[in-house]
Amino acid sequence: MDIKRVAIDAVNETIVLNVVHMDYKGQVAKRINEKMPLATVKGFRKGQVPKDLVEKQYGKAIKQEEVKKVVDLALERFVQSERLNLLGTPLAKENENFDWDAEELTFEYEIGLVPNFEIDLEAKNNIVKYIVTADDKLIDGQVERIQKQFGKAIPQEVVSADSDLTGTFSNEEKGINNTTTISLSTFNKTAGDKFIGKKVGDVVAVSTKGLFEDDHQLMDYLKVSHDDVHGLDIEVNFTIEAINGAELAELNQELFDKLFGEGKVASLEDLKSKIKEDAEAQFAQQADQKLLLDVQDFLIESTKFDLPAEFLKKWLQTVGEKKLSAEEAEVEYARSEKGLRFQLIEGKAMAQSNIQITFDDLKAFTTNAIKQQMAQFGQTNPTDEEVQGIVARVLSNQEEVKRLSEQVVAEKLLELFKEKANPTTKEVTYEEFIAASYGE
Repeated sequence: MDIKRVAIDAVNETIVLNVVHMDYKGQVAKRINEKMPLATVKGFRKGQVPKDLVEKQYGKAIKQEEVKKVVDLALERFVQSERLNLLGTPLAKENENFDWDAEELTFEYEIGLVPNFEIDLEAKNNIVKYIVTADDKLIDGQVERIQKQFGKAIPQEVVSADSDLTGTFSNEEKGINNTTTISLSTFNKTAGDKFIGKKVGDVVAVSTKGLFEDDHQLMDYLKVSHDDVHGLDIEVNFTIEAINGAELAELNQELFDKLFGEGKVASLEDLKSKIKEDAEAQFAQQADQKLLLDVQDFLIESTKFDLPAEFLKKWLQTVGEKKLSAEEAEVEYARSEKGLRFQLIEGKAMAQSNIQITFDDLKAFTTNAIKQQMAQFGQTNPTDEEVQGIVARVLSNQEEVKRLSEQVVAEKLLELFKEKANPTTKEVTYEEFIAASYGE
């Protein structure tokens, strides 16, 4: 068999395989012999059919099957031996005039190659690393929310500015149907004003765009996925099911112990310090996520390389349980191109900086995540045996391993980007951070 690569451009090639009779005749003959005792042809007893009739009835199908096996194996080995870094998998080129009776059979496969490019993590940029602080306004608001949460609910006839509402957000098209309790002050002013004077049973329509100070709150109150929250602009209905005011809880030791454990908070000053500490830890995570996204966007924009776009669109039509039309593949490629570009950039960044993910990295990350989750549910001092038992169960699930590995990669890349990209550091309040993140 003769196999060769034919270059079209830097990211597109064709693999040509020429198959001759010697490549498959032995296996075809073996299959014919195996078929003879089982062959049935009218006028002959089973097992007594002449070989030429068996070949005539079954030979073409057997030949095609065996040639396909030979070609598939040869193609696989060739890709490995040439160390081809492919995007997608080889696609057989259609040939309407293909002749299975020819002495030499020629098969052609299109392939798309990973482009060759370099990235400059230290290139000049305008990326900002935000240090988000919890100001007095935010802290005082959180103290009030705690007092309302643990205070006494007082039913109200109509909605007022200080009301808490229980009701259901719904949007049939987006599959939103979530019952929640929310303070009127949580909405932006425009949306909040729509509720004033409403009663139980009333339905209020609001837009999700700018509905909350932080778009991430859509995840909590509407149960919208993280991928959908940014820039979501649809109308949702809120059906009011209960209206309550609140008699604020007293800020005393009993409440402090209930919230944080015995003796850990002893005064309003301690409470505010704890709120500030917890809030800024959460803000740091959000700021890191924004930094990662901003670096991703910068690298995608500044790192230029060609993709085998037309090949990938054709390949997308062939993969998955549901075959895509050419138009559907075009849409899918447009949707996924940015992610593919960053996936390649990410791999290059890891290779250039010799970043590797070990099992110890994965285990340490999972252990920390489990401890954080347990702390959220009040288990602040779990034993090492308890934690490692959960870690072992989590890491026995391949889907979880994949998900956690992606998070470990993101964490390592974030540290790399902080070091190499040299972003400008800027201290802001949470309101300023939200405005910088979403342009509000």
